[in-house]
Formats: sequence, structure tokens, C-alpha cells
Amino acid sequence: MLRIRRFEEEGMRQVKGDKIPGWFHSSVGQEAAVVGACLALRDDDAMTGTHRSHGHPIGKGANLEELMAELMGKAGGICKGRGGSMHVADNSVGIISESGIVGGGIPLATGCAFSAKVRGVDQVTLCFFGDGAVNQGTFHESLNMASLWKLPVIYHCENNGYAMTTSVAQSHGQPDIGLRAASYGMPGVTVDGQSVGAVYDVASEAVTRARAGEGPTLIVANTCRFDEHDFGSVIQGKPYRSVEEVEAQKRDRDPILLYRTVLLDDGVNEKRLRAIEDEADQAVKQAVKFALASPMPRPETLPDFMFNSPPAGLHSFVARLERN
Repeated sequence: MLRIRRFEEEGMRQVKGDKIPGWFHSSVGQEAAVVGACLALRDDDAMTGTHRSHGHPIGKGANLEELMAELMGKAGGICKGRGGSMHVADNSVGIISESGIVGGGIPLATGCAFSAKVRGVDQVTLCFFGDGAVNQGTFHESLNMASLWKLPVIYHCENNGYAMTTSVAQSHGQPDIGLRAASYGMPGVTVDGQSVGAVYDVASEAVTRARAGEGPTLIVANTCRFDEHDFGSVIQGKPYRSVEEVEAQKRDRDPILLYRTVLLDDGVNEKRLRAIEDEADQAVKQAVKFALASPMPRPETLPDFMFNSPPAGLHSFVARLERN
């Protein structure tokens, strides 16, 4: 969780320093909802993420240096600079995709789980999405199919209460998202998304069900997003939520502070906790150092990593780039 927090904080600094191009969606405040679910998986289990998805690869074990380089669009990135912030894939740790489209990863996760069932393996797929995605058709179609075919997939909703800047109360006829699972004959579990232990417990149960061939589970982790939807997001110059709401969440619902208290109560001493904090700080600093030193992709490598042969005219296009 600390690695995610420090990575996101450093990422915001790099955005402000013009080192990370494009949008940057921070998951600060949602670390427990991510890590608790990822810890329930095996290394060979699959995962799909969202547009707010730097934390998901870290929770699954992705290399921080390559992840930071990817956000900067560098050749040393996980996807060689092709994916950027919202489209990371890393087969080495089971990340089949992230998606900048709201709900875009849900059918991909369903297809991955179907593949596991067809291949006769006990691989499980964990599918992350936000509360806004449950009103997408992909959500309903995928859950219905997964239930009918008893696919080994866990649908994990990170419910931070806002779809970009629209609250659940403004956009959901039924704000209790967990109840939607009953429509498709699968368990629906709502959990405190700020408690990493609680998330791990329900995710582990869902994984066990999936491996046993008992089908999918919908988990709704009620969490908090401390930062804005993206860098500097407002509606017509006015905040869409009060400063008091956010400050109360940071004070009372910070998942890292909550778990720090749990560890202290369990007998872990301050020295050990400070060592963990220092390790996370150093790992992120090293990631930034690696990313800044990594070169930009060269124009002639544009056709690389494509599934098919480059289309006619692409080489001449690259040649023009080089001349300019």
C-alpha cells in the first residue's frame, strides 16, 4: 500500500514537472481495496484494471521502475512506452490489460475467465472497475454470461462514490451496488474498502469459490478517492464535493494509517514500520531515476510489437518523422 501511495504522489510531481504526458488518475486513498484483493491471487492468476490503474499493477507485483518509465512514455517502460498511464499490460504478473474506457475491462476479464474454463485450468481472473461502470451494458452482459457459464472471475467494484464527478446518489436508481449480484444469481459482498484485511478475506473466499468451479462473485469495496478524478479536475471551476468531506476521509479513513494501527496493536514495532516506509520511499525514488534515464522510443520502432505486418505506407510515415 505504501508503494502505491508513494508512487502516486511522485507521479503527481512528475506530471507537474511535465515529465508524464497526458492524463494522470491517482488512486491515493484506494490502496487497501487494491492490495487486499490482489493478495488473494496467485502469481499466475489474471487481472484487468481501469483508467485509474497505477495501483493495480503494483498490487499484483509489477516492476516499479518499468511502470514509472511507461507513464513517461519511455522505451524502458513495461509496454515500451506504447501504453502509458491507462493501458498497461504485463503478462509476467498476469496483467492482461487496463482500459481507459469505463467498463472496458469487464468483458476482457470475462473472456479471460472463459479461456481458463475452456483450457481446464484453475486460473482465476480478478476484474477491477469503478462504481460508474456498473451502469454500463458491459457490466450486465458480462455478469450474466459469467453466471450462466460459472466462469472463474471476481468482479471487484472500487466504489469511491463518484463516477468522475457524478455521485452514486445522482446516477444509481439502486445505490446499493452489491444488490445487483442477485439479478445474475451470484453472491454479492459489500466490504469496507479501507480495511485491507477485510478486503483480503472476502476476496479469498471469492477466489476459493471460483477455483472450485462455483462461478463468479461481485465484490463492492466501499473506498475513498482523496485526489481529484484527474489532474486538476473541476466542474465549471467549482468543486463537485466539499473540502470538509475529503478532509474527513483523509483524517478518519486513510487505509494506510488504519492498517498501521492494526500492525502496532499486533505487536509490530515502530522501527519495523519505519523500515517499511523507507523501503517504499527508496523504491519509488529509484523508479523515477530509472524512468528519467530511460530513452524515448525511436521513430523507426513505431511498427514494432504489432500483431500483424505493418500496413503499407507506415515505413514511409516513419521515414518522414525521422526527416522532421
